[in-house]
Amino acid sequence: MKTVRKPARKADESCARAKRCGRIGKAGTTQERRRTVPEAPLFDLRLYIAGQTPKSLTAIANLKKICEEHLKGQYRIEVIDLLKNPQLAAGDQILAIPTLVRKLPEPIKKIIGDLSSEEKVLIGLDVRTRHK
Repeated sequence: MKTVRKPARKADESCARAKRCGRIGKAGTTQERRRTVPEAPLFDLRLYIAGQTPKSLTAIANLKKICEEHLKGQYRIEVIDLLKNPQLAAGDQILAIPTLVRKLPEPIKKIIGDLSSEEKVLIGLDVRTRHK
């Protein structure tokens, strides 16, 4: 009896066969699986202020506190002083100060004031839903 040995398969062929047979999921490699894991939404926030007024400083402190408590590492804050860069107000149509603009996740949302009402800020950012 004669034994016939099959030629060795290339790595690509083995991987393709394993995928067809269901031994490897849609994301075949560890790197691919890491890329397909959904990340938490990143909040891109802009706070428009006018100088170092008490209201502006309160808004900055309140925003940082709220983000640290409720968004832990899922946010980016950009503070824009309109006394230094007044032309930047036109891009987000800023009419009152301080104003918080949530650029991401979409849709864009705006909250006006010193952000002292944590519940209203969380609802405005869509972090918490309104209780009826």
